[in-house]
Amino acid sequence: MSKAYLILSDGRVFPGESFGAPAPALGELVFTTGMTGYLETLTDPSYAGQIVIQTFPLIGNYGVISPDFEGESAVKGYVVRELCADPSNFRSEGPLEDFLKERGIPGICGVDTRELTRIIREEGVMNAAIVSEVPGDVSFIRDYAVTGVVNSVTCREKTVHPALGEKRYDVTLIDYGAKRHIIRSLQERGCRVTVVPCTTPAEEILAAAPDGVMLSNGPGDPAENVECIAQIRKLVGAVPVFGICLGHQLTALAMGGKTVKLKYGHRGANQPVRQVGGARTYITSQNHGYAVVADSLKGVGAETFINANDGSCEGMEYPGKRCFTVQFHPEAHAGPGDTAFLFDRFIAMMGGDDGAEG
Repeated sequence: MSKAYLILSDGRVFPGESFGAPAPALGELVFTTGMTGYLETLTDPSYAGQIVIQTFPLIGNYGVISPDFEGESAVKGYVVRELCADPSNFRSEGPLEDFLKERGIPGICGVDTRELTRIIREEGVMNAAIVSEVPGDVSFIRDYAVTGVVNSVTCREKTVHPALGEKRYDVTLIDYGAKRHIIRSLQERGCRVTVVPCTTPAEEILAAAPDGVMLSNGPGDPAENVECIAQIRKLVGAVPVFGICLGHQLTALAMGGKTVKLKYGHRGANQPVRQVGGARTYITSQNHGYAVVADSLKGVGAETFINANDGSCEGMEYPGKRCFTVQFHPEAHAGPGDTAFLFDRFIAMMGGDDGAEG
């Protein structure tokens, strides 16, 4: 392995060793706390524009397993403490380094990921670069911004995915960077899923007479997606709607609410979420850097879940609109399945239930 350096936007330098693609990387530096699921992280389109730190020290030990992929890789770079070059798993199709090389993703290993995580937790998300030589000027790192990422990861044309077993409902999934297991979760519940690009007009979606509309996860600042927000505003109230992650944030903006950027976000398969007015705390999988400001939706929506760590909004429902959304991932393939019941709630809503919580 050749020498590589992780440079923070404030000029701090972390030396390490290069792996994966040799090209330099520039992006927003974030950390994820999952002990497993590195493949799902690397293939989650919600990481578009970001360099990802894995807090778990050993990465690559079970190799590359294509059935576990969630989508096309969109990460800008990858940071790990220790890379396993010789995976041991009966499902493995090869080492992680080959996966990164094939997709042009630069990586750096041998760095102190605990120190990096502490820096982000204390100072907040910042930009960084993976380079082969330390630059004299780091202004290009400070100037970087994650923009236009939803349009870069959405599908280019409509696709149809048949129900598994008897078909019960037709669902249109708007792809802002959708994870594949969202589609699978709907198919398993008897839904034929039509996936459409994020640029699809609401009128076209409604003309197809779907039983429900699913709003997917996705990357970046939700407020940037002005046209997507305008289309959601036309859909809410016209058809049952279920939003996940970015879909949750976009719906809040469509209903007149606000979003805010979190200090370092929630990323990992172990995020605790408490049900408002209930006794349950769920362990959830999450990947987001923005949150809905629940108070901005008073009189319009009701907060249904909150983050047990920082109290941020994790779910909203909109009474009388047949619409509910969550910030976390109930479909999480490698994460906990505690909240998969939310898909059943969506199914019930399409069957005539009003979708009320409880």
